[in-house]
Amino acid sequence: MNTRSAGAAKHKVLAPDSGLERLVHERSPEALIAVAADARLTEDLALAFLNRRDLPPKALEELHRNSSVAKHKKVRLAIVMHPRTPRHISIPIIRHLYAFELMYVALFPAVPADVKRMAEEGIISRLKTISSGERYTLAKQSSGRVAAALLLDKEERIMISALANPQMTENWIAKALRAGEGTELLVAAVCGHDKWSRRLEVKTALLINKNTPLVRLAQFADELPVNVLKDVLYSTRLQPNVKSYLKAVVAKRVRRT
Repeated sequence: MNTRSAGAAKHKVLAPDSGLERLVHERSPEALIAVAADARLTEDLALAFLNRRDLPPKALEELHRNSSVAKHKKVRLAIVMHPRTPRHISIPIIRHLYAFELMYVALFPAVPADVKRMAEEGIISRLKTISSGERYTLAKQSSGRVAAALLLDKEERIMISALANPQMTENWIAKALRAGEGTELLVAAVCGHDKWSRRLEVKTALLINKNTPLVRLAQFADELPVNVLKDVLYSTRLQPNVKSYLKAVVAKRVRRT
């Protein structure tokens, strides 16, 4: 078999006058793979092509190899965000995306969970080198995991924005509060927050945090169940004065029962 015949056997060959606008809507996997590899493919057609969720993985591989369109940022981003893109294609691309591109990947519903996680970790690993303005935008608009990392930002406006992020959860806030160091701003904000200061897991984390004012600590100790206070007492390293106070609260409430 000569080289030309071998190539034809590997991929369906498109005739020179084939209409790519029509072929991007083909159902045949062979035709889709051939379209993806076609050098005549434009950025707009490639993006229209990537809107299809039924693309075979091989077509996505060919599109990634197609230098005519793979050079475009929008195409590379769309390849990463496609649910059928093989990991050996999407992961190397992720490493070269900008922070806001990674944010879109992490927020896009169709992106597989492990790819989203990699995008989030990519953003978090760069937070120290990202400008204040960019961190502020990320705090407001990013996924919960990224916003949680910004709860410990040194700028109060960024921390407040992360706290108000629509995807923020009490679990992320409690985890940040347990970090101990660098939580002064966060403790003050959470203690005064009408929503988060009422959540059991958050109140428990505030009991443990050394930056929680004694007046708020006393309030939370009165509001939390006795079994939670006991768990904090016997499974957490506390400051001596806090430990003594909680022991007294537990003893008093046990006597009542």
